[in-house]
Amino acid sequence: MAISLNTRLTELLGCRYPIIQTAMGWVADPKLVAATGNAGGFGFLAGATIEPQQMEAAILETRRLTDQPFGVNFHMYQANAGEIVELVLRHKVRAVSYSRSPGKQMISRLKDAGVVCIPTVGALKHAQKAVEMGADAVTVQGGEGGGHTGSVPTLMLLDQVVNAVSVPVVAAGGFKDGKGLVSALAYGAEGIAMGTRFLMCADSPVPQATLARYLAVKDPAAIIISRAIDGMPQRMIRNELLNQLENSGGLKRLLLALQSGLAYRRHTGMSLTQLLTSALKMRGAGELTAAQSIMAANAPMVIQKAMVDGQPAAGVLPAGQIAASIDSLPSCAQLIEQIVRDAEARLGELCRRVS
Repeated sequence: MAISLNTRLTELLGCRYPIIQTAMGWVADPKLVAATGNAGGFGFLAGATIEPQQMEAAILETRRLTDQPFGVNFHMYQANAGEIVELVLRHKVRAVSYSRSPGKQMISRLKDAGVVCIPTVGALKHAQKAVEMGADAVTVQGGEGGGHTGSVPTLMLLDQVVNAVSVPVVAAGGFKDGKGLVSALAYGAEGIAMGTRFLMCADSPVPQATLARYLAVKDPAAIIISRAIDGMPQRMIRNELLNQLENSGGLKRLLLALQSGLAYRRHTGMSLTQLLTSALKMRGAGELTAAQSIMAANAPMVIQKAMVDGQPAAGVLPAGQIAASIDSLPSCAQLIEQIVRDAEARLGELCRRVS
């Protein structure tokens, strides 16, 4: 029996396999995105940690490295969200991903231009709202996932959303191999999205010292959910910085927030007014404290210490719990080939069992 991994997701995105590489800040660069596309998956460039001029250069560099479709990620609270969207439209990028839905007008502009809109959600009501706003598909990330995350386990959330919406649903949070892909498909998903697994690969730009810290984690309990960074739940590897923040008072966190804010201004070219406006929007939406709001607006600079500077003790280490079961750094081509081979073998075995 011939096994096919074509789904509504592959048709929507124009990729060969229903495997998405998520847009991790400082990690999802042109090399990683192109390598994912060339291997048959679909990659998203990280657009929330970059100024528009650099974003345009990243889009062009990705196009130079691959002729396969790819996407761009952004979030509605970043000061240059409108400029990022204009770049997506100008360069006819295939898709966008976002964690907080932009307005219906912006989504309509993207959809009218043929851009596929795929938000990431962590709750059933957010998935339903995203579809109402015009999403072409939704990625549901369960509590096992890295970075900002919810409290509902992936498979439970996936089951809820698949039964509630008609658009393709992508499963994220806890996936690394072909067995995971098959399980997601069995629950009704049209594919999987992986961050940690792509972060931990040979095409990742993450420095060796930081990758070594990821590989050293063998206990899922060491990958915790904390609110110490910006007041919102984030899953990350426990390290020296996180221990310090967990044990610090509000003043210490505020000082770190201000330091990060100034660094973020220099990196993005944002004005002080833009930085504060972004922080205030987040505060209004999430009822965060002043320190939490500023940190939420520029948290990427805290992540940069680990992901760019190679200082895993001084930066944040976002990770899904699946990191504890990963012990190799394959290339994107090797990783996707193995996932597909294992998924096809598992599907074939299941078919034989019930035939």
